[in-house]
Amino acid sequence: MLSGCSTSPKDRTVAFEGIENARELGGLVMQDGRTIRAGKLVRSAELSKATDADVALLKKRFGLTDIFDFRFEAERSKAMDREIEGVKNTWLSTLPEKFVAAFASGRADTTVVQSHNLMETLSEYAFNPKAQEMAQKLYPAIVMDTTSQKRYGEFLRGVLSSKGGALWHCSQGKDRCGWGSAFVLAALGASRETIVEDFALSNVSYAPAVEAISAKIVEKGGGEAELSFIRAMIGVSVENFESTLDLIDSRYGSLQAYLEEALGFSAEEQESMKRKYLR
Repeated sequence: MLSGCSTSPKDRTVAFEGIENARELGGLVMQDGRTIRAGKLVRSAELSKATDADVALLKKRFGLTDIFDFRFEAERSKAMDREIEGVKNTWLSTLPEKFVAAFASGRADTTVVQSHNLMETLSEYAFNPKAQEMAQKLYPAIVMDTTSQKRYGEFLRGVLSSKGGALWHCSQGKDRCGWGSAFVLAALGASRETIVEDFALSNVSYAPAVEAISAKIVEKGGGEAELSFIRAMIGVSVENFESTLDLIDSRYGSLQAYLEEALGFSAEEQESMKRKYLR
């Protein structure tokens, strides 16, 4: 049964019928004591299987006017978002080009997370040292790639100028979407703890799939390196996320400075974001 969402910082899940890993940012408390307004900012997996009830909830509960799609072209064309009347869908591929070829086969498509083929594919790649290395390098590549930086900057300006509710997603709503959420939260003045906590919640959404594929890895004699790969590919690697936040701090001084210097989202725009979305 379709349900709405809670504005509690500890329970922001939005229960859709055809959209995975969805939660809103409303209810989270920022470092200055202000709270993100409910029903304005939503993150999720892709929208190709959104039902009529899902669309109704997006429009009624969130007043949705803007969607931001972080997927690359081949990935997006295989599962196009459902068109929603009156809602602008902006495509901003944020995966660095050197990673696109590795993902273009469809392994990252959340619509087949439970499939036998995906389980077999990931079970094989988990034992590949190059694949393991790719998973470890993904987050630093996303945040340091100049094209990705430009597109995340466009995303932030899109969220700032949105006339209603804004939703952003990639395929599974975890990595690229997770970084988008981190940037929005940073602009709003969230603590590092809050940013990490929100990012890590994707592991709750995908726990059953991680458990199922991890069991196959153990059966094949896999160890921690192989299991870490599975956790990162189906869920998220909180360890890699935090080490990449450390990288940003070491190069820019803070996540807010990174938004300004790397993404071109000025301190003035960050203040405007706060005025718009905080109460």
